[in-house]
Amino acid sequence: MIKALCISATASNQGKTILTTALLYHYKNSVRPFKIGPDFIDPLFHKKICNTPSVNLDTCIMNENQVRWMFNNYANKDISILEGVMGFYDGMDKGSSAYDVTKLLNIPTIMILDASGSYITLSAIIKGLKEYQKGNTIKAVVFNHISSSMHFELIKKQVEKDFDDIVVLGWIKSKLDTLESVHLGLDLSNNDKDKLEDISKEVLCNIDLKKLDEIANFKYEYKENYPFETIKKYNKHLTLVYDDNFTFLYYDNLKFLEETFQKVTIVNSIKDEAIPSDSDIVIICGGYIETQKAYDRFKNSKIFQESLINHAKTKVVYGECAGLIVLGQKVDDKKMLGLLAIDFELTSRPNRLGYYQNDLGMTGHAFHYTKVLGSNKGEYTLYKKKNQNEVYGAFKNKKVFGTYLHTMYRNNFSKIKRYLDL
Repeated sequence: MIKALCISATASNQGKTILTTALLYHYKNSVRPFKIGPDFIDPLFHKKICNTPSVNLDTCIMNENQVRWMFNNYANKDISILEGVMGFYDGMDKGSSAYDVTKLLNIPTIMILDASGSYITLSAIIKGLKEYQKGNTIKAVVFNHISSSMHFELIKKQVEKDFDDIVVLGWIKSKLDTLESVHLGLDLSNNDKDKLEDISKEVLCNIDLKKLDEIANFKYEYKENYPFETIKKYNKHLTLVYDDNFTFLYYDNLKFLEETFQKVTIVNSIKDEAIPSDSDIVIICGGYIETQKAYDRFKNSKIFQESLINHAKTKVVYGECAGLIVLGQKVDDKKMLGLLAIDFELTSRPNRLGYYQNDLGMTGHAFHYTKVLGSNKGEYTLYKKKNQNEVYGAFKNKKVFGTYLHTMYRNNFSKIKRYLDL
């Protein structure tokens, strides 16, 4: 018997993040955070709260046995807390919803429901959630934006009358005092970190944590062998460019690289660190290099830039998204490294958003506002459906390669390694 919970909702902006934040802080010394889906932002936020890396569970990019292995491999704390994606059933068309993952792993789900301006109707919403698909793991509810204890009691009375298999755990009041001056989003400033304890206490003060802890108990049996291709250890030195400019890195990708290469060095471009001269391969993570703040930091990294350009004369460079962009010549008027003969334009709307496949049979995720100018022939196209809107999303010049596609290395390495000269 182990402990795990998924926090889900009917949609985005219903309270998943605030409840997840409070619980991660509450269990901060004994929790492993997980994020359902391909998102990079929430896992960064999770780690800042509890100082433990968050792991993505994605049943679109990986198959079911591989996701089972991921959970089993990283669920090494007293409790695991999974944050869902969008609404509970959103993503079913890709097989990657919170419903799909929790059903696969048999993890109990707590639904957080926005109760503003409603009470009996919430029972109807729960009924719909429970009956929409068989095998769902919805066990409990928390109500958000409650105006008063009387409001909550009205809701609780109705739900307990209508369901004997749903635990009403409690409520979160409207307009939390601790959030008035704190931004819970992409970042946690030092001041925000200092307030986490107050935030957690206020969010959880009307939630029955004893019952929540009991619901987290579930049976989980894992019997599958390692469901990935066995990769030999390469006697090579790999350098990873990973910092606040290039910050998008799946935690399992980092662990996989450490398992696969004899030596892995992390270089911080913002601190103007040089690429080690004995590096065989450089991988540049995704991020926000096209934004003004990131570019201003990049402009000052002269030692980093010179060492990377020098490395690229004879050795491998592999860039993802921002890593691709920085290898190009420019984004609008922002000068990049010029290692790939392509220019980019920053647009006001996403040019790619969601899951994509490529011509090599890889599935991954892309989310970017830049586009390549001109009609450059690339290495492979990215598409949602074969023969529909296939546009080049990866480019190569000798040993320098860049792609818009973010993917998991562990199950795609046989396809990726050609670009690492292995």
